Amino acid sequence: MIQTSKTSEQDRPLTPEEKWERATLANNFIFYKVMRHHPDACKHLIEMLLNIKIERMEMHNEEVIDLDHDAKGIRLDVFVKDINKMYDIEIQAANTDDLPKRSRYYQALMDLDTLKAGQEYKELMDSHVIFICLDDIFKRGIPVYTFDYTCKEDGETKLDDGALKHFFIAKTCAKMIKDKEIKSFFEFLISNRASNDYTSDLNKYVNDAKHNMQWRVQYMTWERQRTYDFNAGQEKGIAIGEKKNALESAKTF
Repeated sequence: MIQTSKTSEQDRPLTPEEKWERATLANNFIFYKVMRHHPDACKHLIEMLLNIKIERMEMHNEEVIDLDHDAKGIRLDVFVKDINKMYDIEIQAANTDDLPKRSRYYQALMDLDTLKAGQEYKELMDSHVIFICLDDIFKRGIPVYTFDYTCKEDGETKLDDGALKHFFIAKTCAKMIKDKEIKSFFEFLISNRASNDYTSDLNKYVNDAKHNMQWRVQYMTWERQRTYDFNAGQEKGIAIGEKKNALESAKTF
């Protein structure tokens, strides 16, 4: 009986408070807060992952965390502009089966944000949507998946619309990436153990974030609303299923 009790305790869902206490940089809320409030750390991460140099970084000013019950949901992506490029970066702890479509949606939002009325389409900035995923959503066993548009018929001609999507698979990057700094970042993301100056800074920023009472309340509200929405969705699904079964049964009489 004691063993059953322990198993039951381990299997129960974590409370929002427990999730907050256990949260690391791999938590999308913590990642969002750290990157938004430490632009240098965000800049360094994007430069490191894409092997580029950001000349002039502009962080999107508006912080979008809408906790209205009628809202579609919280957005935890970080939007950054350079002189002629823009970047959107987010961490994804679980495979929600919607990341490809979300990357398309984010790219559209970035275009709308930058192309003002009267401007020509050629003035659109190049855009990079970056997802850091803990699991390999494409199941091909490679560390990085980069997508742009290529002609289906000849397999060579590029659309050259300046829109790229990057998916970094944390566990695979930690094993296969040779660059020591990138490898250290992904090892920190998975194990929460810092091994260089950059990851030590990130570790400090994570600890600071978890001691921010305002952010803690924000997180608790968000988590509770997500749980409520999930449970309400399950109940609605069960009710629809029961009604459908009742109708099917009625047809047999």
